[in-house]
Amino acid sequence: MTINHKDNEPLTHSATGHTIHHNGVFSPDGRWVVFDGRNDDTKIGENAVIGLVNISTGEEKIIYKTQNPTVYGPGVGAASFSPVRDFVIFIHGLPDADREKPYAMSRRTGVGIDIHQPFQPVMMDARDVTLPYTPGSLRGGTHSHAWSGDGQLISFTYNDELADPDLRVVGVMIPCEKGVQADSAPGNNNGKDYSAIVTEVVRKPVPGSDEISKAFDECWVNGYTDKTGKKIPYAIAFQGNVLTADDKVKTEIFLVDIDPGKIMGDPGAVGNKGERPRVPEGIRQRRLTFTENGISDTRHWLRSYGTFIYALAKDQKGWNQILRVEVNTGKTEWVSRNDFSIDYPFNLSHDGRKIGFVALNHVYILDLETRECRRLTPDHTAGKIVGAPSFSPDGTCMVYNRYRMHTDGREYLQIEIIKLKN
Repeated sequence: MTINHKDNEPLTHSATGHTIHHNGVFSPDGRWVVFDGRNDDTKIGENAVIGLVNISTGEEKIIYKTQNPTVYGPGVGAASFSPVRDFVIFIHGLPDADREKPYAMSRRTGVGIDIHQPFQPVMMDARDVTLPYTPGSLRGGTHSHAWSGDGQLISFTYNDELADPDLRVVGVMIPCEKGVQADSAPGNNNGKDYSAIVTEVVRKPVPGSDEISKAFDECWVNGYTDKTGKKIPYAIAFQGNVLTADDKVKTEIFLVDIDPGKIMGDPGAVGNKGERPRVPEGIRQRRLTFTENGISDTRHWLRSYGTFIYALAKDQKGWNQILRVEVNTGKTEWVSRNDFSIDYPFNLSHDGRKIGFVALNHVYILDLETRECRRLTPDHTAGKIVGAPSFSPDGTCMVYNRYRMHTDGREYLQIEIIKLKN
């Protein structure tokens, strides 16, 4: 692969933020990149806009805008395309957001938009905060949605609003023909998909055990064959915080196989008054890694291809490198040995052969076959690069976020594109 720095160029130019999510930023045909209007990653509650930019023409267009936006919400952000259709899901704060009940991690939901029918929101996960709770509904906040490889299921992280709101778990949305119908009480909404929690957490794990206090920042493992030779169509790898024998928090990698039939076959998993939703019967997580120091505390999302899962972990110098984990055995292997630390989340190419990441205010690409790591951005370019670069579906380009000075004298987060030549 050759990189010509002339192939680096800004894609957006308008005087607004253009935050791209850590996953699913390209439309299935690779023509469009979805973004939200944040100029600061922490400001979802204040953002009102979801937009698209055409990678060939630079045309920007808005596909959704909240009504009556305020600094308290409702707020939208973190948008991801389905891998198989022109449909986007994103975080949406609750419509009753105000000073007393602002946008928060337990007060948000997933909303979808068909890009050919803009401004027509589809409520993806049902919310039911009144007893009795409707099976397939939740009563908190879903976040950081990610599609399975076939575009059928959606994973998310979740915090409940009514019970243990500080305990984070991972959940899944499953298509259901009739959707999930909640009653019309304030705070409730219907949902297109059936939602459930698939990870078990406890407030105080037993030191030295496989119990976890937090499940987070997952990825889909899109089909693997287990040790018995059984094909597992859907699984989710996630990060879990355990307690070591000497009572220290360490993050390890866990796996949970996803069986839609078992999940939808346990309506009682929705829970009762004073309870969080529980994991449906027959769904069990297992620990994959037993590392000395755990994976990195730099926030990132796991990535997977074939029988491997990839994560950030710190080497002996304390620098973030790429660690590869085998799904069935938990065996780990370093695949990067850079003389610097990776700064942000990373992404895999769609063929599983390359990883893109940001370090030292540059975009790099790591070839997983040769282990060669190459810098893609030129020395002279100013402006801070943030977040995870993303590969187009056909692997011919990457996009990433960089702050650029506008003619109005302010810096805005823009999307830049790198053309890749094989």
